[in-house]
Amino acid sequence: MASDRATTTPRAAQPLEMRTETRDGMRIDWDVPIEMDDGLIVRADVYRPIEPGKYPVILTYGPYAKGLAFQDGYPSAWERMVTKHPDVAANSTNLYQSWEVVDPEKWVPHDYVCVRVDSRGCGCSPGYIDHFSPRETKDFYDCIEWAGVQDWSNGKVGLNGISYFGSNQWHVATLQPPHLAAMCIWEGSADWYRDMTHHGGILSTFWANWYDMQVKTVQYGAGERGRYSRVHGGLVCGPETLSEKELADNRCDFGGEILAHPLDDKYHKDRSPQWDKVNVPFLSAANWGGQGLHPRGNFEAFVRAVAKDKFLEVHGIEHWTHFYTDYGREQQLAFFDKFLHGKKDAFKKQPKVLLQVRHPGEKFVARAESEWPLARTQWTKLYLDPAEMILGKKSSKATTLAFEAMGDGLTFLTPAVDEDTEITGPSALKLFVSSSTKDADLFIVVRVFTGDLKEVVFQGAIDPHTPIAQGWLRASHRKLDKKLSTPYRPYHPHDEKQPLKKGEVAELDIEIWPTSIVVPKGYRVGVSIRGKDYEYGGASGGKLSNFKNELTGCGPFLHNDPNDRPPAIFGGTTTLHFDKARQPYLLLPVIPAKSAARKPAAKAKSAKSAKPATKPAAKSKSKRAKGR
Repeated sequence: MASDRATTTPRAAQPLEMRTETRDGMRIDWDVPIEMDDGLIVRADVYRPIEPGKYPVILTYGPYAKGLAFQDGYPSAWERMVTKHPDVAANSTNLYQSWEVVDPEKWVPHDYVCVRVDSRGCGCSPGYIDHFSPRETKDFYDCIEWAGVQDWSNGKVGLNGISYFGSNQWHVATLQPPHLAAMCIWEGSADWYRDMTHHGGILSTFWANWYDMQVKTVQYGAGERGRYSRVHGGLVCGPETLSEKELADNRCDFGGEILAHPLDDKYHKDRSPQWDKVNVPFLSAANWGGQGLHPRGNFEAFVRAVAKDKFLEVHGIEHWTHFYTDYGREQQLAFFDKFLHGKKDAFKKQPKVLLQVRHPGEKFVARAESEWPLARTQWTKLYLDPAEMILGKKSSKATTLAFEAMGDGLTFLTPAVDEDTEITGPSALKLFVSSSTKDADLFIVVRVFTGDLKEVVFQGAIDPHTPIAQGWLRASHRKLDKKLSTPYRPYHPHDEKQPLKKGEVAELDIEIWPTSIVVPKGYRVGVSIRGKDYEYGGASGGKLSNFKNELTGCGPFLHNDPNDRPPAIFGGTTTLHFDKARQPYLLLPVIPAKSAARKPAAKAKSAKSAKPATKPAAKSKSKRAKGR
């Protein structure tokens, strides 16, 4: 097994030594050694209250180098965040801010110990890098158990972090560490196949690029080629400098391994949670604009995990921002005060589900709910009319529509809605498809347009021009899991390929990830059926320092690897079929107006008021529209 390979012995090694100092109101232990069950030592920084005692622990385990400052590693994200949200930087020196983990200066004063662990092979921890593997998950388990028995610990360990520091929480929770008492997963994927590496069976190129940009740059052994800590001046990737070959030998071929596993096999299942074993209390925080990576896992966990105490919160804007704002941090603090400190009155005002319902113009209105999906949802079928390219009515006429299989595809639009209409929840699209080849990739985009057909987009988790919702499916992966599927959330096992046959019409049920939007009166809803990733028709979203590609609507979550999508198979013609027995439709979660207009239980500081939703769209004619 790759993760069990021996690590190259460093030359002229100068072992790290644990150091302790008191500064900025904290007692800090630098580079604390934690021994794993195979004898390898990983390193952690521990931030403690100065007053001796036993405190609950907030722990993170991940690859981004614990000593690398947020401001140094991700300067564009930091500047945008603190400029637009000054509460992030307030009441802190910001010396200890790191990417996607808590600021200890805002947690230690509340009687928490903050522990940051560099994962195996990254930062100051030696070893072989194999992300989300069983080896890494067991390391995480060992770190939790270590923290639970230290003389400064009260025996209760909480996990809290964004993205990687959230996703691996689902995985380690499956192992049920005895000292794990609560988790806050802020925009954390769960299913290694469906959420992360293969959307609808189509390979996401994100992980290979992420590996190059955000992991290899902080691999243990980068030594003098790496960064220095702005706090203590030490090298953030350890004191040893390894050759490029030694570095390569100490890490897996991440992108290659993902490509080599096109189905949901043991490789993927070993890196995914088992929901019937996730029983620890958790707060699951999702982002409506996180399409392509995170939100699906947050919703799936809330619905499927067996934990008795579980809460869902959903927000917007960049995926790191609200973790650090007072809005997000105060929720996290109240949650952990209840489940780690045992404060009975903490978190009692938090509803089971707190939604920041989205409106055009980056407006969000907080609303308390009791369940997900919402019980009062009106599941509304909008049929695809091939004659007039509208959404709304059935058409019994037998016909077909064809488009270039790797092209922009087709768009169907509703008429202008006659009242404000809220769409909140998961969606699905049913199609009947044939291909001139043995396979076809379908990229589905739910969109909203103004009355004059200007598209409404949002600042997503990454991309500033993110559409309302997206879904994907490779036609050969169309088989459904009958037990797990629902009309609004088709579930595909992805365990075998079923190639298309010449002249065969295949029925496809396509999952569209959850969303929320209040469509104003006079606006239109659209669905685009494409053969490639969505592209925003307006200005570029620019580039961020930690991603390779320009932001054109999907952020870094693209599906353009020619090894996964060879033109000989995916470059033909895709045909949609319509007749009396084949009625394609978009299933939308429409929230009725009277019940939707509830008094908010809480209101984010970034949210702006807007009118509540009303009834579904009216029907009228619309012109044919091509996808962009």
